[in-house]
Amino acid sequence: MSKRLLAATSVAVLLLTAVTACASSSSSSSNGGAASGKKAKVGVILPDSKSSVRWETADRTYLTAAFKAAGVDYDIQNAEGDKQAFQTIADQMITSGVDVLITVNLDSGTGKAVLDKAKAQGVATIDYDRLTLGGSAQYYVSFDNTEVGKLQGQGLSKCLGDLGAKNPVVAELNGSPTDNNATLFAGGYNSVLDPKYASGEYAKGPNQSVPDWDNAQAGTIFEQMFTSAPNIAGVLAANDGLANSAIAVLRKNHRNGQVPVTGQDATVQGLQNILAGDQCMTVYKAVKKEADAAAALAIDLAHGTKGKGTSTVHDPVGNREVPAVLLTPVAIFKDSVRDVVTDGYVAKSELCTGTYAALCTAVGIN
Repeated sequence: MSKRLLAATSVAVLLLTAVTACASSSSSSSNGGAASGKKAKVGVILPDSKSSVRWETADRTYLTAAFKAAGVDYDIQNAEGDKQAFQTIADQMITSGVDVLITVNLDSGTGKAVLDKAKAQGVATIDYDRLTLGGSAQYYVSFDNTEVGKLQGQGLSKCLGDLGAKNPVVAELNGSPTDNNATLFAGGYNSVLDPKYASGEYAKGPNQSVPDWDNAQAGTIFEQMFTSAPNIAGVLAANDGLANSAIAVLRKNHRNGQVPVTGQDATVQGLQNILAGDQCMTVYKAVKKEADAAAALAIDLAHGTKGKGTSTVHDPVGNREVPAVLLTPVAIFKDSVRDVVTDGYVAKSELCTGTYAALCTAVGIN
């Protein structure tokens, strides 16, 4: 080989080496961002489809739309209340190369294990709707859950007042004891009810939590409550599913419509119960706003950009302030059911069926 050819070959090798090294150094980005040339991917684990229909009918729908609009890959799965499945899904998502993991924990212990594993693998994390106590999520996106509870307590007080109830016995059907949100809801509604108990304006009746927000168990629990205290005059039920279980018991005892029952989630069933006069109120949480906020954060993180929270929440177990986006809930009574339809959260065609058609017309849903 001539000296000239040898020199040219040496230069070419050096250039190829330099280019390869440069490409290698840019193949990953900091802050859990997607690798250069690799399409960003977000994993989402929903908790179940039994405690509330919102997870499949609303959250999945809105998150899917947001990720599609942003052009990022996504994998949304539902653990269906199974803690082992929750962990298995997380492992699969991390192995598949997600850049961001959004989780709705089933309990803080399982949630923390998943978050810590994701963090160790350089995957960015977001707690969605439920804060994982002692966890390591970088962000938390939810509604102001203490305010949700306050709206429930105030709503029950309004409905009892409208009925002219005197010293009513109030039963509390709380959410799952392993869900931090249930604790926040209870803190909110008890801030309204406890002073009334203390003053003697209300009498404190049976008070029990429902494991895993299970509606079937809620029915059994409330049946026992009603048997022990048949003079129950108001029910603080923590969501629409629990409310419907209580209403079924009241209906069997010919007391539905006479005992105000609260709820949450503005489900079709809950809204129909309100239209029928069997449920006092619900709390509407505009899930699209929650899903859009979580998706926006996830998309930023997936592209290596640090997201922004609008506030912080305190994790008492981890003793840390978690950057958060907290949205505002709204109380819904019979005369404002149409607001949920107008907002597009519930379709008139789904809500105003059969006997509910006339009830919808009566409250201005045309």
